[in-house]
Amino acid sequence: MKAIVQYQYGSAEVLQFKDIARPTPADDELLVHVRAASVGAWDWHDMRGDPCVMRLMGRSLRKPRKPVLGLDMAGEVVAVGADVSRFQPGDSVYGECGETFAEYTLAKEDDLALAPSGLSFAEAAAAPIAGATALLGLRDEARVQPGETVLIVGAAGGVGSFAVQIAKSMGAEVTGVCSPGSAELVRALGADHVIDYTEEDFTNRGDRYDVIFQIAGEASAWACRRALEPAGRLVLCSGDGGGRVFGPIIRIAGAMLISPFVSQKIRVYVAKAGTENLAALTELIENGDVAPVIDETYSLSEAAEAMQRFGHGHGPGKIVLTN
Repeated sequence: MKAIVQYQYGSAEVLQFKDIARPTPADDELLVHVRAASVGAWDWHDMRGDPCVMRLMGRSLRKPRKPVLGLDMAGEVVAVGADVSRFQPGDSVYGECGETFAEYTLAKEDDLALAPSGLSFAEAAAAPIAGATALLGLRDEARVQPGETVLIVGAAGGVGSFAVQIAKSMGAEVTGVCSPGSAELVRALGADHVIDYTEEDFTNRGDRYDVIFQIAGEASAWACRRALEPAGRLVLCSGDGGGRVFGPIIRIAGAMLISPFVSQKIRVYVAKAGTENLAALTELIENGDVAPVIDETYSLSEAAEAMQRFGHGHGPGKIVLTN
């Protein structure tokens, strides 16, 4: 099968489009024909091997542990192991399973859900990680209530475009922080107000919010607190800033250290899509509350170009590879 592989860390030039062996599912696995896979921040960091400290916390030190990139996808079930009961060959599925920059990948049942009706494979592939990250951040970590004010930092990105729509579906008054070129889209997604981060610093405007969902940017938790209500909630999942060695780890550690000593709640989390969260996301999509936003699509063979676009600042929404 065709796949995108890398045998060393580096820029997009280390990615190779080549033939590798098609995997065989174990008894508890499914073989999925990947029809589309999205490009995300984890793929960018895995390709580069940064922040370097992560090589001591799960990554291989000198070269990628797994040569095939990719985390989420949409496709068709080709074969199932003897212990798989919820899916069968021919099902259209989506989810987070790893090694998805390939024609075929393996997944566990708990990684997948039936793909939402009415979406193309490309649209479905844009949803699992970004949609689940937004859903878990707002529903489980921030516990947004109707009528609350929610500030979304990075409102036009892959996660942010879902977050604006989900927050509105929860009855919140939404303010999106984005670039001027994305303001029109963010408003179209449902944001009541938009802040241009090139002109204004949301931490110094004097406005206060019940919830700040920081998906992008490098503002410290201490700075974000200035824009929070006394009993507000700050939810952090931004991986921006901090350099090649430590990345955002120092900023995140600082947020966790001050959390017990302030009135506001500060949450740091990493989302996992999974069947249960994908089912909730599917319901939002099929009810018309949420729609994936795609910036650009590339063929699998153009993965290097797609990664370059991601790294150099892409447009609103997700970048998707198609087979």
